[in-house]
Amino acid sequence: MANYLTFGEIMLRLKTPGHERFFQSPAFEATFGGGEANVAVALCNYGFDAGFISALPDNDIGEAAIRELRYFGVDTSNVARQGDRVGIYYLETGANQRATKVVYDRDRSSICEAQPGDFDFAKIFEGVRWLHITGITPALSQSAADLSLECVKAAKAAGVIVSCDFNFRGKLWKYGKSAPEVMRELVKYVDVGIANEEDCQKSLGIEVDVDVSTGELDTAKYEALSAKVLEEYPDMSTIAITLRESKSADRNGWSACLRDKDGFKLSRHYEITDIIDRVGGGDSFASALIAGLERYEDRQQSLEFAVAASCLKHSINGDFNRVSVAEVEGLMKGSGSGRVQR
Repeated sequence: MANYLTFGEIMLRLKTPGHERFFQSPAFEATFGGGEANVAVALCNYGFDAGFISALPDNDIGEAAIRELRYFGVDTSNVARQGDRVGIYYLETGANQRATKVVYDRDRSSICEAQPGDFDFAKIFEGVRWLHITGITPALSQSAADLSLECVKAAKAAGVIVSCDFNFRGKLWKYGKSAPEVMRELVKYVDVGIANEEDCQKSLGIEVDVDVSTGELDTAKYEALSAKVLEEYPDMSTIAITLRESKSADRNGWSACLRDKDGFKLSRHYEITDIIDRVGGGDSFASALIAGLERYEDRQQSLEFAVAASCLKHSINGDFNRVSVAEVEGLMKGSGSGRVQR
């Protein structure tokens, strides 16, 4: 049985070849991905016993998704075979000043239609150490939001550590509830919060004067934002915020900050050029933060592990971060030249 579980949706990912526009050629690269599945895969890559809680249809596409997770060592014993659809997302990778685009096709997917009571969470969480969720699944439907809340409540009742990437997705909140209406209640059960530059504001309604549209970041404002999050959620022990400076689709500055009971920490800054694929970058940070918090006693080192791992993800095509602990620690120690290793 896995000790580290994630709960959410794995989707069919249909990406245009290279940097082509949608239907510029009659082809898509078909793989799988999705925030919570991405975290489970990366945790397995780091040597953790990770599993995935979800729902998938009992058909060939659902079976292919499960087979892909099992390839990386993810425990899929808690994936319910129900419903009729695998969610899909279409991806067009941007370049230079042309932004990357995502189009979702997730209505009536198996996890969208899953209901509270479909999973025996009390049994699932027996002996489990950690649960990771995101703000994506609660955005899909009212039943998915209710199920997400049931999941985190059961995890807390079982003494499980809960992490949540707040993940605001404006294209998904369409069923009549705003993100703060749902997420402010769910986050009451979270121990480790994870966010990007705007998630705290748009998912939780916690406001500071932060403008991410310029591509320039003022870290002092994130110091204030992180303090405000922990003030509003006193049961949350840690909040980590990724700091992305979007200079173009190909060039980003990348760093993160973390606040816990010992104060505020800021990571090393990476200048990432010639980005291969930034989709899944936040998930790579979340998975590596979990791994870092579990591997190292020093929280600064935990943060540096997460930032280095997510920096490397920008060089890898696909949702999954296919890197090892040794590669991440190598970058932490300064081996970022990209020279051929013989």
